[in-house]
Amino acid sequence: MFLKWFNRLILLVYALLILVPLYFVFVSSFKTSSNFFTSPFSWPDPFTWDNITGMFRNQPMWQYFGNSLVVTLGTVAIELLLSSMIAYAIVRWGGSVGEIVFALFVAGLIVPSQVSMLPIYSLTRTLGWSDSLTGLIVVSAAMLMPVSVFMLTGFMRMLNSEILEAGSMDGASEWRLYTRIALPLAAPSLAATATFLLVMVWNDLLIPMLMLSSKSKLTLPLALMQFRGEYVTNYPMMLTGVLVTAIPMIALFLLLQRYFVAGLTAGSLKG
Repeated sequence: MFLKWFNRLILLVYALLILVPLYFVFVSSFKTSSNFFTSPFSWPDPFTWDNITGMFRNQPMWQYFGNSLVVTLGTVAIELLLSSMIAYAIVRWGGSVGEIVFALFVAGLIVPSQVSMLPIYSLTRTLGWSDSLTGLIVVSAAMLMPVSVFMLTGFMRMLNSEILEAGSMDGASEWRLYTRIALPLAAPSLAATATFLLVMVWNDLLIPMLMLSSKSKLTLPLALMQFRGEYVTNYPMMLTGVLVTAIPMIALFLLLQRYFVAGLTAGSLKG
């Protein structure tokens, strides 16, 4: 009984840790600056839409949305294409070769992304990819490749190998087995991986901050940094930006939450 109530208490504390910041962001988005500083956690009085309308009137928010959309969809498309091929190859190779290749990609999860910042910055400048959305897509895809390979390999290992062997005995090439059998069977796992990657790329700040400098190419998380002044920060406007940026991901999570949960547990099962 004690353990049961203790677990509920832990869940309650965890829920409060999530809900209190969300409430703070929501109510702050509809406050005036004076109301925000006098009573930060109270309900907005007066309730105003000026922060949202002012943000879209004074900032090219739709352009930032478009940049984030292009980078996110481009990165996820490249990730799914390449990582599914790598995961299929790892599963088909099997044995020590497959395990070594899988271990090399998993090792990429151990290296913190901050460690790679200087080499990435130097390489992208050498290749002329700085301040380019295309370069950002390529670098983001490369940085997230270990995550997606790890997830998809876990899913691919659960595929029925007898189906692939039957196709191979009928004379199907590996490419045909991959495109006609493996990919259709792995569709739910691809959806789970895509959902997980969408959230990661959409909210990413580090790599865009490293590569982008032109205002016309900023992504949404990077654009929010503009509301932080050197001496005075417009907190209601900045928190409004956080709310506006989070709305697409909240809608996506509500629609695809079962795939997101599946993505979190990817790789924990082995067939």
